[in-house]
Amino acid sequence: MLIDSHGRKINYLRLAVTDRCNLRCFYCMPEQGNDWLSRKELMSYAEMLRISSLLVKMGIEKIRITGGEPFVRKDIMQFLASLSALPGLQQISLTTNGILTAPLVPDLKKLGISSINLSVDTLDQNRFFAITRRDELPRVLDTLDTLLRYDMDVKINAVVMEGKNTQDILPLVELTRDLPVSVRFIEEMPFNGGGNDFSGLAWDHFKILETIKEKYPNLQKLPDPANATAYNYGIAGHKGTVGIIAAYTRSFCGTCNRIRLTPQGSVHTCLYGGGVLNVKDLMRSGYGEPELEAALTDAILKKEKDGWGAEKVAATGQHASMATIGG
Repeated sequence: MLIDSHGRKINYLRLAVTDRCNLRCFYCMPEQGNDWLSRKELMSYAEMLRISSLLVKMGIEKIRITGGEPFVRKDIMQFLASLSALPGLQQISLTTNGILTAPLVPDLKKLGISSINLSVDTLDQNRFFAITRRDELPRVLDTLDTLLRYDMDVKINAVVMEGKNTQDILPLVELTRDLPVSVRFIEEMPFNGGGNDFSGLAWDHFKILETIKEKYPNLQKLPDPANATAYNYGIAGHKGTVGIIAAYTRSFCGTCNRIRLTPQGSVHTCLYGGGVLNVKDLMRSGYGEPELEAALTDAILKKEKDGWGAEKVAATGQHASMATIGG
């Protein structure tokens, strides 16, 4: 098992396969996009599979594939097929914006991938365009329909932003009346590649909760799974559930069981921290499995207690784009 110095079992890897995305959400990256990594700077699929295999042997049980947008990387389905064959890996899940996803759902299901996080910040087409700078909401909603038709476990993720989409909170909650989905509201974070346009935290998890309670006074707290990032709630008569993720106030950090691996091979033991190790560079310099295992064990052992501590240690004064870290 992988255990950090705070006694937490680390069994969850968030693996970003690309920094590229076909949206330009203002809270994630500049309008013109990022300075994209070259192919040489990215980990190859073989390198990703090698390090994933080692981490599974060391105790990782769940891998979430993120980006950027995972499905913009060529041959991603072949990689997922190889990843799904790793002995000991219990679950693969995906985070996607849904634009390219719908046609791939049957094959994802065949691979045993049945848990999908779908990013949907608004159900209004004009606000969707204003937030993402792309007119793609119909394709995203088609993906939602397809996922549900194939009995996928769907979580809808919505970042709550002052002056952008707070009017969408209640319409998104209303989806849970007839759909078996978890709609999760996420506090806004400053990961847009420089801090520009970050509105500050006008909407923390308390304000989001009170807004929902005003409309749904029968909102009931549900038990939260171990290591959960969301506070979960149910509404009587609704098929789905509601979650609120305190991503900026970071009240869930004490039970963190996650590490992140960026497309260029940088290991992050916290979203708010810097890279603590680059496994791509180690692999390309000839490190074998024992040396890689020792380096990873040491990095995880030094994992900070919470996001505030990690941010203090990183001390960069500027946050990268979420697309380069792994959304």
